[in-house]
Amino acid sequence: PSNISAWWNFGSLLGICLVLQILTGLFLAMHYTSDTMTAFSSVTHICRDVNYGWIIRYMHANGASMFFICLYMHVGRGLYYGSYTFLETWNIGVILLFTVMATAFMGYVLPWGQMSFWGA
Repeated sequence: PSNISAWWNFGSLLGICLVLQILTGLFLAMHYTSDTMTAFSSVTHICRDVNYGWIIRYMHANGASMFFICLYMHVGRGLYYGSYTFLETWNIGVILLFTVMATAFMGYVLPWGQMSFWGA
């Protein structure tokens, strides 16, 4: 078709980023302690003591940024091409956007460091 361009790749890239986030999140959860007194030290334990834990953590952190870049490009493409005229699909997308933003906020607060404290 004549209207296919690179802008239509961001939905697939979102799926790839989501799979990456789930996999790295599962690996991080294996060594994470959720107690408020030991949460930050468990994150430093992952980075210092777990084999390749530092790269998994940085893949998870940078993957979240890439996810949101792809998400905003996907929404921008939808606005540009007028995809908002399909109301049911668009409304589900908006609900998913706010759900992803809430989930990202929870992940931001999870390490319980100073930035997490002041972010909350």
